[in-house]
Amino acid sequence: MKSYVVTGASTGIGLATVELLLSKGHRVYGSVRRAQDGIVGFQNFRPLLFDVTDDDAIFAAAAEVRRELAGETLAGLVNNAGIAVAGPVLHLKAAEFRKQFAINVTGAFVVSQAFLPLLGCDRNLKGGPGRIVNVSSMAGIIGWPMLSAYSGSKHAIEGMSESMRRELALFGIGVSIVGPGAVKTPIWGKADAMFVGTEYEGPMRALQATMGDLEKDGLDASEVANVIYEALTVENPRARYPVVKSMLQNYWIPRWLPQRMFDNALVKRLGLSRQS
Repeated sequence: MKSYVVTGASTGIGLATVELLLSKGHRVYGSVRRAQDGIVGFQNFRPLLFDVTDDDAIFAAAAEVRRELAGETLAGLVNNAGIAVAGPVLHLKAAEFRKQFAINVTGAFVVSQAFLPLLGCDRNLKGGPGRIVNVSSMAGIIGWPMLSAYSGSKHAIEGMSESMRRELALFGIGVSIVGPGAVKTPIWGKADAMFVGTEYEGPMRALQATMGDLEKDGLDASEVANVIYEALTVENPRARYPVVKSMLQNYWIPRWLPQRMFDNALVKRLGLSRQS
């Protein structure tokens, strides 16, 4: 039986990934922030109580997994935990920006560091090297207005993953990025209220409506989980897996269009044209 660790296991993509891995007969350790968030009814699920901003709790969880594996390697780690902070650079509070990076980026870094020995950096363990899947986003390659914090964090995940993939070749540990488009998950909260009365009140409401529409027609979390499972288990995983509906329209065209043309389309859509 192979063992995997999934962060952010209580909802959305994390929960769907845990359920899929369990259905395939694997043991899964899932990070949750509250004991009641743990998945019940599955013999092979082990909740790990930690927040990805708590370094000590993360390393304590890694030690707990090490004891249970009893000398065996961990087959895979899925860095999925994350939040989305929205707001224009002009008005977004620095504390919110720092929180975004602390959870999405530093959290993934510390979790990776804590579990890397179990994934194969500790050569005394039995079993082959494991894999890391870092969950990014289309925002990791396309920066939407008013999402600089979120997009910046996902760009950081992309760059960090590339470096990790190359340096961990020394241990045979694979690193893949899974970058979904809009997903039907509760990650997007109400962000427009704090910008009422500013120049961005209208654009923020437009962004909220756009994200709501994209989420409504977006991917099911299970579709992303299927791709994560592929990255964890296929013989030769790809470096990056984009997961979007209508690849041509939602992935290739935005990347192929001249940047200024794409800028103008988003500016017009969200009501960001210059006011005289």
